[in-house]
Amino acid sequence: MPDARKYFALSSPFSMKRGGLVHGARLAYETWGTLAPGRDNAILILTGLSPSAHAASNAEDPTPGWWQAMLGADKPIDTDRWFVICVNTLGSCKGSTGPASINPETGETYRLDFPELSLEDAANAAHELVAALGIDRLACLVGNSMGGMTALAYLSLHAGSARSHISISTAPQAQPFAIAIRSLQREAIRLDPNWNLGRYDDEHYPEAGMSIARKLGVITYRSAMEWSGRFARIRLDSEQREDEPFSAEFQIESYLDNHARRFVRSFDPNSYLFLSRASDWFDIAEHGHGRAADALARIDVERALVVGVSTDILFPLSQQEEIAEGLRTAGAEVEFVALDSPQGHDAFLVDIEGFGGAIAPFLGRL
Repeated sequence: MPDARKYFALSSPFSMKRGGLVHGARLAYETWGTLAPGRDNAILILTGLSPSAHAASNAEDPTPGWWQAMLGADKPIDTDRWFVICVNTLGSCKGSTGPASINPETGETYRLDFPELSLEDAANAAHELVAALGIDRLACLVGNSMGGMTALAYLSLHAGSARSHISISTAPQAQPFAIAIRSLQREAIRLDPNWNLGRYDDEHYPEAGMSIARKLGVITYRSAMEWSGRFARIRLDSEQREDEPFSAEFQIESYLDNHARRFVRSFDPNSYLFLSRASDWFDIAEHGHGRAADALARIDVERALVVGVSTDILFPLSQQEEIAEGLRTAGAEVEFVALDSPQGHDAFLVDIEGFGGAIAPFLGRL
């Protein structure tokens, strides 16, 4: 399989916010475009919980990436102009060091022995990478979903590290609904007997728990409007149904089954637990003496674009408005865009016309 990932060795030991050290840790990342001689055209993308660093195809890996329609030559994030870096977050299982990695001190997989992970740790790791590439100040820092929270931590911890910021469908802190959903996802994984306190293997894998966790996520990533429009109450044909009690009867059930089936073996359950909890723990107020508004008001960027979706129940528009207002208070020139996309939280992955229509002109004015 083609693989465009590059690997950056973090400082060793790498100190974690909540205590603990990681030795020999690394970040996986990919790049597109060419870094200008003045090193002033770099864009860093920080991702949601599950994506890899492969945001789009490139010369080393021509397979489509998770943001394929957004990133590339003559696309909203134009790689003919920008040098783009996408990082696989610390704690993930897509090449960066996390619970699924080998602990060099023991020779065994970390599993639950991995230090407690925060999004500040992910931000500090990404900043080390950017500095190692010789980039003193990013042209733009882009963060979506969990990556948007990581981006806020990055900007709070490293003043003046970016000229501009694009904040997409994210939050200054986790709210009760989002925490509740992620709590149920973690519970589904932990209650699967095969999870076995994190000591599973390929033959004894918490497939049922991961399947339920993914289904819960997908339900919240989209909107009731989209479910109604796509599936209504359409039932499966008789030959599509399994011959067992209470098996899937509606198309929406089959869709969730198929979506979960594609995901469960592609992401490490322990990594899911660590990153999910890190999202719950994040609160920008910790960087502003207990007040989110104060923390946002200390972020130093010249310009910002904040984009949200009216049908997003996981990261509602009110949280996007809070971020926009906080960055305005900090003195940034802020554009706030509220989209009516029916796809809910996942709209930034599929509504390229809406999101690209906001991002392209914003970057064009930098």
